[in-house]
Amino acid sequence: MGTKQLIGALGEDFVAKYLVGKDYEILDRNWRIREGEIDLVAITKHGVVVFVEVKTRTSTSFGHPLEAITKDKAYRLQRLALAWLTVHHKWGFEYRIDAAAVLISKGEKFEIDYRIAVL
Repeated sequence: MGTKQLIGALGEDFVAKYLVGKDYEILDRNWRIREGEIDLVAITKHGVVVFVEVKTRTSTSFGHPLEAITKDKAYRLQRLALAWLTVHHKWGFEYRIDAAAVLISKGEKFEIDYRIAVL
């Protein structure tokens, strides 16, 4: 695993723990089909399925991590969410797509910028 993948995995772990701390249950991680991948799938205590795109960076020198979510990426996330709901027989469940920006600074300090319902 390269440094970039390791940083991404650390960010996803951090966001998963953050969600569990808010009473979400993690249903899936790194769910992949030919069209792409969903980083995290969780469900709230109210039964809302939440798809989370996680962007992890070690600095903001190339801009805010969430700026990496382009319009094309957003449309792909929407299609992936619908595919996940279909495959897992959760069609008709309320769902939303969230985004989490994780900044890891020296000393392994994690900061999260969590945005609900970005699409």
